[in-house]
Amino acid sequence: MQRVGTGGVRPQGAGWWEPNRDSRITIRAVVAALALICGTAFAQQYPVRPIRMIVPNPPGGATDNLARVIAPKLGELLGQTIVVDNRPGSNGNLATDATVRSAPDGHTLLLGQDSQIVISPHLYRNLPFDTLRDLTPVASLVSTQMLLAVHPSLPVKSVPEFVEYARRASPPLVYASIGNGSQHHLAMEMLKTHAGINLLHVPYKGGGPALVALFAGEVTVMFGGSSAAPHVRSGKLRALALAGKRNPAYPDLPALSEFYPGVELVPWLGLFAPVGLSAPVLGKVRMETGRLLADPATRERVQGIALDPYVTTPQDFAAFVRAEHAKYGEVVRAARVTID
Repeated sequence: MQRVGTGGVRPQGAGWWEPNRDSRITIRAVVAALALICGTAFAQQYPVRPIRMIVPNPPGGATDNLARVIAPKLGELLGQTIVVDNRPGSNGNLATDATVRSAPDGHTLLLGQDSQIVISPHLYRNLPFDTLRDLTPVASLVSTQMLLAVHPSLPVKSVPEFVEYARRASPPLVYASIGNGSQHHLAMEMLKTHAGINLLHVPYKGGGPALVALFAGEVTVMFGGSSAAPHVRSGKLRALALAGKRNPAYPDLPALSEFYPGVELVPWLGLFAPVGLSAPVLGKVRMETGRLLADPATRERVQGIALDPYVTTPQDFAAFVRAEHAKYGEVVRAARVTID
């Protein structure tokens, strides 16, 4: 074997060349530059076909309503139609699975809700995906409030009065949730732990049936989302507190954290994509989503369905998702909630 110069080694009688370390670094740099150029070129062309927005709920719910508000306008900004694809079932796991199995080219987006992204992973033992590893947070979209609401026949008008009444109740008061392992369920479990009270849980298949049960007096209390707000205003329900921070929309309601620090839950929705989406395409979707949420007409329509635009930086949103994942993991373990 004969050494040729300093660039590599050439076997005798062959036209083969083995690069040394400096050459390999140069090759990697060239490949990276070409990938960046190709990715930028693709981003300039993206999207090249209609975009699918996967929604983890059936038509008619709050998440689907949001999709119907933002999809047409976001599609207009991106230059392609966005088709809403409802994939309900398994607490959002079917929608998540469909997303992570899709090509990471920006033509599949997930309208992800907090429960499927940061709660379901702690409830199901054998999921075929990891929401932190297999999804890319694209942008925060909206948040909403949960109200601690009681049947108006209950002789309490504040959180301390409710806690004291619940301590004395025998048998225990019964509370509703929109399903086992839902955020509404876990919020009440957090309150039980911090207040030292015992309540009996009855899960229902969605917010509608749970509210009907509360109206009828079959249960005494529940955490209700945006769908509960009109019934509080009409007097069918009595609200005692907000699960999140104080909100100008409910000027007379305190936050639960004012009584029990650490009890703070804010439902949210965000846009996610399969992991591996190129930085230029990701940046384009994020930019247009930001323009969408800054549009006054869009914000008004979002607020009209009892949701609040939730705008933050991509870095802060990703950190928030990780923190929520860790928080709910602790709550699920403390409440010993499992779903097979």
